[in-house]
Amino acid sequence: MKKFLEEFKEFAMQGNVLDMAIGVVIGGAFSSIVTSLVNDVIMPIVGAITGGLDFTGLVITLNAGTGLTLKIGNFIQSVVNFLIIALCIFCAIKAIAKMHKPVKEEAAPEVDESLETLKEIRDLLKDEKRS
Repeated sequence: MKKFLEEFKEFAMQGNVLDMAIGVVIGGAFSSIVTSLVNDVIMPIVGAITGGLDFTGLVITLNAGTGLTLKIGNFIQSVVNFLIIALCIFCAIKAIAKMHKPVKEEAAPEVDESLETLKEIRDLLKDEKRS
């Protein structure tokens, strides 16, 4: 049991697991921002464009006696919300990627082998003069 707990501790403390946990927490916080953006900014614009079209009231009654209905409108509205949220996240990621341009590392200057050989000969000659 002790070995199992040690292995679990090692697994839980790996960089990938911690990075994923941090991503989930930040994603949860980001979700509320995106939801607010969709509900408070984008959906009113979409509503103005579509004349206030709201799918949530759309239902299909299967059996009037039992009240069995399919709330197809809620599903359509959820799909529309998902597509808008996905578009917002895509645009945000593209904008962040543009801001994070990779830094070009300067390549080390190429050293000519004959120059290196001459330097070695020079150093050897210096050593001979000192001795």
